[in-house]
Amino acid sequence: MKRFRLCLIGVASGILLAACGGGMLGTTQPSGIEKGTASQWQPHPPGKRACPKPSPDASQCGVIILKTGVKPDVAGWGPSDLQAAYNLPSSSKGSGQIVAIVDAYDNPNVALDLATYRSYFGLPPANFTKYNQQGQQGNYPPECYGNQGGWCVEIDLDVEMVSAACPNCTIYLIEANDDKNLGTAETEAVTLGAHIVSNSWTWGQVTESEFDAPGVVYLAAAGDMNYGSYAPAEFPNVVSVGGTYLAKKGGRYREIVWPWTSGGCAYGAAKPSWQHDPSCTSRTQNDVAAVAYGVAEYDTYGSFSGWLTAGGTSIATPLVASVFALAGNASSQHAGKRFWTLTTRQRKKYLRTVDEGSDGSCGGSYLCTAGTGQYGTYSGPTGWGTPNGIGAF
Repeated sequence: MKRFRLCLIGVASGILLAACGGGMLGTTQPSGIEKGTASQWQPHPPGKRACPKPSPDASQCGVIILKTGVKPDVAGWGPSDLQAAYNLPSSSKGSGQIVAIVDAYDNPNVALDLATYRSYFGLPPANFTKYNQQGQQGNYPPECYGNQGGWCVEIDLDVEMVSAACPNCTIYLIEANDDKNLGTAETEAVTLGAHIVSNSWTWGQVTESEFDAPGVVYLAAAGDMNYGSYAPAEFPNVVSVGGTYLAKKGGRYREIVWPWTSGGCAYGAAKPSWQHDPSCTSRTQNDVAAVAYGVAEYDTYGSFSGWLTAGGTSIATPLVASVFALAGNASSQHAGKRFWTLTTRQRKKYLRTVDEGSDGSCGGSYLCTAGTGQYGTYSGPTGWGTPNGIGAF
């Protein structure tokens, strides 16, 4: 039976530990998983949330901290594995494409942290600019602190994941004054010229009207609270991004559902005209997915300083945003429509089906369980699959 290397090696103090090859010598090589064994990973807690749990009144970042103080070598998936896993033309595409990241509060160390990450993995210097929510390169919001300190971890993760998938992309970071001003920052990202806007946070005081500029692809993390839906990912004009576990054997990769990913039937959210699945009369999530566990991150703000391993659909969202940038035609796309309207042949060629795992209980249907075949290769947790190149984008 074939075995695959997975970013998961054990549990300590209630936090899952990750260690995978990040493309550098000396990284720890973990044990593998086999097809048919997804359930063995589901009972464990997913790690420690960097931000408090979100609520309808307060948006919160989604990044999950798995292990800090990684020494002496980096642990977690690095750019070389992420690019190979999704067959991305990262070295030749992306120049001139803007990927905007919207987060709350100010990470004063983000430029230096990003430079360290890119240098370690042999990526060229970043084309990176930080703005406040008014589009100024200065007068930044209050720094992340206290219960909001996790936003700085989120900010670093977001810009580093764009770098991992699209090192030639231009990265804009728009920092909202706080978690109640993310909609203002969203609008400003478009004003600054971005056609791709990535959001690794859930819930809070945002409205659909802040995510409807024509010619802009908005992406949002589905969340990491099991089956269920949350704004802004549930908005019809937003690409909802689910999560997977990524495993490797030799040069081959496979994925199973990240069991804490959110998604499913977004009751009360209008169903887009291009969705025709049978068991949800509202907006169906997710549209697409990518890895949500065990990537390498560099962060120096807060109580620890250095390399860590991270989890959550906060990883998948900026990665998928970068695939749109590599494809270079975001201004002609509309939300997740293309994934839903590809032919069966195109899906088989350009997307990798995730056919194992579940994100919770929904009666066993395709809305929460992969591999049911009830609506083709679609499943709520991981949508139509994960990228295989840029053809689906």
